Amino acid sequence: MTDASLPHSAKVETPFRRFVSEFFESWMATGAFITLVIIIVLAVLAPWITPQNPYDLGQVDVLDGRLPPGSQAFTGYTMWLGSDGSGRDLYSAILYGLRISLSVGVASGVFALLIGTVIGLIAAYAGGRVENVIMRIVDLQLSFPASLVALMLIAILGKGIENIILALVIAQWAYYARTVRATALVERRKEYVEAAQCLGLSKMRVVFRHILPNCMAPLIVVGTVQTASAISLEATLSFLGVGLPQTEPSLGVLIANGFEYMMSGRYWISVFPGLALLLTVVSINLVGDYLRDVLNPRLKK
Repeated sequence: MTDASLPHSAKVETPFRRFVSEFFESWMATGAFITLVIIIVLAVLAPWITPQNPYDLGQVDVLDGRLPPGSQAFTGYTMWLGSDGSGRDLYSAILYGLRISLSVGVASGVFALLIGTVIGLIAAYAGGRVENVIMRIVDLQLSFPASLVALMLIAILGKGIENIILALVIAQWAYYARTVRATALVERRKEYVEAAQCLGLSKMRVVFRHILPNCMAPLIVVGTVQTASAISLEATLSFLGVGLPQTEPSLGVLIANGFEYMMSGRYWISVFPGLALLLTVVSINLVGDYLRDVLNPRLKK
């Protein structure tokens, strides 16, 4: 008898189907996920759905500077969100800025996850002096705010998207290492790991084939939170003038460009990029929050 021929109540519910149904039970989780998908799609399609490339100085006209929302540009198209002080269309600049913010967040999150996971697994499985040394380094780094660590590294490395990603990786790997080490210690004492060791399996196979898959649930949650944190940190560094240069319209740069015009009533230059940043960070955090509840029901409110 096939699954399709069974009555609805008797159909087998796969873990993935159960995960999806539990996650989308909440209207807030559903709204955050849809919002995040829309933001990602808009950022990916930015070169095709924007009237201007804010990176191309040939398409930017200073005569269009500080135009209010709905104004007509010098080249003829309508600037629905207005323009900044350099004449960049804010709608175009925000979507291109989202590309930078998401790229920085995802790239730094992936590299920090890989580094932190390997180091955390080594600490948990090796134990002894190796674990003590690694965890003292992790504790030392976590005693400083990530923003301070990133700021000091950027001061040494200089501006640029590659340097920002490197600084964020160094500032965030310790969060992943501590999470993996704590989870791996619990898994290491379980019977299936002891059985694998008794069968003579290599240490690498035991760690990456048996322990690591059971550490993925907390890693997914930490990854979403740290991605949102990386996006916020990049915007903060760019706002302070030590992140991306003025020629690259990231969200932090756009907010900084409009800050000096706030008192003169030109609110849109900072407000619209700030709302885009807020919506992105809140959406990622909400998705991560509900992922935590689904993956670990004991933490559900």
